Amino acid sequence: MSETINLHRRRFFAGAVTAAAVAQLGLTAAAKAASTLPAVKPGSHKRFETLKQVDAGLLNVGYAEAGPANGPVVLLLHGWPYDIHSYVDVAPLLASQGYRVIVPYLRGYGSTRFLSADTARNGQQAALAVDMVALMDALKIGRAVIAGYDWGARTAGIMAALWPDRCKALVSVSGYLIGSVEANRQPLPPQAELAWWYQFYFATERGRLGYEKNRHDFAKLIWRTASPQWHFDDETYERSARAFENPDHVAVVIHNYRWRLGLAAGEARYDELEARLAKAPVISVPAITLEGDANGAPHPEPAAYAGKFAGHYEHRLINGGIGHNLPQEAPQAFAQAVLDVDRS
Repeated sequence: MSETINLHRRRFFAGAVTAAAVAQLGLTAAAKAASTLPAVKPGSHKRFETLKQVDAGLLNVGYAEAGPANGPVVLLLHGWPYDIHSYVDVAPLLASQGYRVIVPYLRGYGSTRFLSADTARNGQQAALAVDMVALMDALKIGRAVIAGYDWGARTAGIMAALWPDRCKALVSVSGYLIGSVEANRQPLPPQAELAWWYQFYFATERGRLGYEKNRHDFAKLIWRTASPQWHFDDETYERSARAFENPDHVAVVIHNYRWRLGLAAGEARYDELEARLAKAPVISVPAITLEGDANGAPHPEPAAYAGKFAGHYEHRLINGGIGHNLPQEAPQAFAQAVLDVDRS
């Protein structure tokens, strides 16, 4: 799940932001979040009509596609432990507005596979972003609105920060999630550390074996704790859980969390990108950040990251018991944010 740079986490848990700033953000959300899209009940769509595969960089990427082939492109990125079905209701909404919607399985999920057995099963943040730039290249997509939550929000934010020429605009759940290993070495207060229990579990061999053996029930527990008011049914969960059967899933997930803590090395090919990301670059493209009012996963206060967005920027709080998997729990609000940021 999401992890912010240490500066943001310190601000969140220390309460360093002012009440006035938070109130101002709340007013912005209330004033500009009215929907122009048709209402959609979450869970209305059960599957994607079109699933494709394409060689892109180090991967053969599996992805869903919707909408006209010549439409403006929206790239929708999922998180852990979720999959492309987080966008099963968002995609048709955007397609109905003329967008070409691309929803890829990240490395280690679903039908995405490494092209070589010799490639490291690396989960570091820069690797995932490079994957998505390679996917855009393979599909001959010059620019796109890029949107995501959790791992997907971090990846989208990195693309917006490092390749603004490829990112027309950004939608990010829980804001600015670009991190660095050095910042993550700093300890947090005990209550804050408790929320990251799985991260420490994954740091051990017991945790790796446990996730390998129990990934189905483990992920379901994360769904419940991260979205405590989302009453998903078994069919909804099982549809996504199949994505975790990917042969590289465990290796990528474990490396992702160990790398964040400095317990696993990254690859030299990404060193220059990680050095740039460690400086917490400002995002200049138009951006809308979203937060659910019942997000049970660790996340910073919006005012803690507002200064990281230098272009047109807006934050929206999505009410109604909305948890961590915001696009699946509130598809209309997520799709509306994509429309609005593209038109800003």
